[in-house]
Amino acid sequence: MVTNLLLLADSHVPTRARRLPDAVLDAVDRADVVVHAGDWTDLATLTMLESRASRLYGVWGNNDGPELRARLPEVARFEVEGVTLAAVHETGPARGREERMDSEFPDADVLVFGHSHIPWDTVSPAGMRLLNPGSPTDRRRQSVCTMMRAVVDGDRIEVELVPVSR
Repeated sequence: MVTNLLLLADSHVPTRARRLPDAVLDAVDRADVVVHAGDWTDLATLTMLESRASRLYGVWGNNDGPELRARLPEVARFEVEGVTLAAVHETGPARGREERMDSEFPDADVLVFGHSHIPWDTVSPAGMRLLNPGSPTDRRRQSVCTMMRAVVDGDRIEVELVPVSR
């Protein structure tokens, strides 16, 4: 079976944007699973995604207050088509990230993270795929805002970085 995932992080609504861009909402509606790696900043965005997504996994980030932290875990672990995924907001500095995450998430096949707003797609020494979808609302030092689409097909994962127009 093929499962379509949408990977998001650092939406920062309403501080960086009044709402999620239409392209993100359309992608939520088409995805089988939505993963949000923190820094929602408002409860309304979580509630809206919970109502739209077929399946939603999310974590809180450093900019998320007590309401979001009460509703979301710091780390989420779940399985999609036999692939073990984890999500967390912060992973620390880029240097040595893969080795640190191998140690922190030894059972994960894929780790989705955020915080930097910088897209990231690498494989750790232990074979774990590390994915940061960037931000759909705050490009920071990037040329465009981004999100990621991933397709899980058996033990294969295809990932696409998708530019988002605001």
